[in-house]
Amino acid sequence: MPINIPKRLPAGDLLREEKIFVMEEDRARTQQIRPLNILVCNLMPEKEKTELQLLRLLGNTPLQVNITFLNTATYESRNVSKSHLQLFYKTFEEIKHRRYDGMIITGAPIERMEFEDVLYWKEITSIMDWAKENVTSIMNICWGAQAALYYHYGIGKYELPKKCSGVYSHVITDLTVDLVRGFSDEYVAPHSRHTSVSIEEVRNHPELKLLSYSDDAGVFIVQSKDNKHIMITGHLEYDATTLKDEYVRDVAKGDNVELPVNYFPDNDPLKEPKNTWRAHSHLLFYNWLNYYVYQETPYKWDFVEEDIEYHI
Repeated sequence: MPINIPKRLPAGDLLREEKIFVMEEDRARTQQIRPLNILVCNLMPEKEKTELQLLRLLGNTPLQVNITFLNTATYESRNVSKSHLQLFYKTFEEIKHRRYDGMIITGAPIERMEFEDVLYWKEITSIMDWAKENVTSIMNICWGAQAALYYHYGIGKYELPKKCSGVYSHVITDLTVDLVRGFSDEYVAPHSRHTSVSIEEVRNHPELKLLSYSDDAGVFIVQSKDNKHIMITGHLEYDATTLKDEYVRDVAKGDNVELPVNYFPDNDPLKEPKNTWRAHSHLLFYNWLNYYVYQETPYKWDFVEEDIEYHI
């Protein structure tokens, strides 16, 4: 099945080049199908890159998926045009009357700040409170994962001695859990963050299950025992060159950063890195959409079809 996208979304042409089956919203409305409705709260500064990364993964399943992009009203991104936000994004006030089958809250480059000092913290907590009753399952990524662990479960973050950046090996604690069905016993995934959370606090929390971790990068995949919240502290959605782009950016700013570990061939930043985590990226999103969204969500929510805005 296709992902259904709004007309003129820049990611559309790139998705088609990758042979991902996309359908524009006018045609999608004629399909006699109950699609999944997914809300993406995109907090990343380079929104168009994140859109493409997530759409690529959400589009690789047999399910038809409608996407609504959500932007904060209390903070306006400076790295994307106002016209792009106006065309393709909604604010919480515009969508809070609806219910969604799934939601993704992305990372944000604000992890060194205290949660309460973030300009849009109150807005994000309002969205998280609303999602308890109005969303079937929520996937939280990187800073979004730390925010969810803090707000819902009281687990704070701490600053690392140096940035955790690179591609790390991980293990699975329970291969029978649907979210990691089909995963290898050991696999790799990218991380890019200055903070972390306590693995012991996660393990000891009665409402949480630690599904995957790295000896070097720490906590990676956490699931609430009611399947409502999925916390991913790294970036399985990253492209092959994303860590390279971040490294080049940080060096240009004069930051004292080290090479991402286990990333550049021969540790040579002039050599092109390879995506060694792609298969598990697709598998994670497939499992989430299938087992935690599609098989758990009500067939009918209390919204009318005309409320649907964007489709992927």
